[in-house]
Amino acid sequence: MSDINKTDLYNWCKIPVNELEGHPDLKIPFCLTKDSDEMGEVMARDLVADIKFANADGKSLRAIVPCGPKCWYAPFTRMVNEEKVSLGNLTVFHMDECLDWEGNLLAKNDPYNFRTFMEQHFYGGIPADLAVPEKQRIFPEPNRIEEIKQKIAEAPIDITLGGWGQDGHIAYNQARRHPFCQISVEELRNSELRVQENNPDTVIALGQRSFGAAYQFVPPMSITLGIKECLSVKKVRLYSDTGSWKQTALRVGLFSDITAEYPLTLLQEHPDARLTATVDTASHPISENPEWEFKGINA
Repeated sequence: MSDINKTDLYNWCKIPVNELEGHPDLKIPFCLTKDSDEMGEVMARDLVADIKFANADGKSLRAIVPCGPKCWYAPFTRMVNEEKVSLGNLTVFHMDECLDWEGNLLAKNDPYNFRTFMEQHFYGGIPADLAVPEKQRIFPEPNRIEEIKQKIAEAPIDITLGGWGQDGHIAYNQARRHPFCQISVEELRNSELRVQENNPDTVIALGQRSFGAAYQFVPPMSITLGIKECLSVKKVRLYSDTGSWKQTALRVGLFSDITAEYPLTLLQEHPDARLTATVDTASHPISENPEWEFKGINA
């Protein structure tokens, strides 16, 4: 059962998109971009700037990096190549990976094999003399959990890049919907790298997004960095350009108190977090249809 007050949710969703940036009730800083192209440039520049800053100081940079949104890979590759930015001191902890029903890694060319996608789109266009060394590319695998936890614990992580899901999940830290096993905010806050089943709503959302609603082809399990790992970093930058299925989660993330129903709300505890969305993702049908009426809403 939702712990979000429906009247509050209505009031958050009815705010016009052009009033979100700088809204007095924001609980997380927010940046609005015109479209995917503009957002991809912003996301790529955020990471490239941090890498260049670390290189100038002769320091390493440790980053948690997502598989998506897709719009930032081409700008990132272009910036690195044109500006001759060495990635030799960059260590990448990949956020998550999809698994089959037995908790095994997917076939190499499965559309939801994140490693294959990242090797092609994140690493593939960068020449060897600038590339991230192979040993500094940390992909999550079920048989490497303790090893990866150790690597994460070796030194502070500088930045988490990512997106959010339809329920505001960060990486695959979904709202827990099991009827016999709920979790508290504290348990969610302290969650770590693990293998888990994906929620039915996550499977349905991904099936609609990728396979014409053929949920049968969506991986039912995942391995994910926990909220503790994703937020125990110096700064967090999350982005979305995927439109309607992220709209309500964004409004809850920006205005709600912290709730385990929307993991995104935990960002308000972080000292340097920012959400960025395209106009399409930051808009909401309720804000665009002020004539709608809802029973039981005291707007």
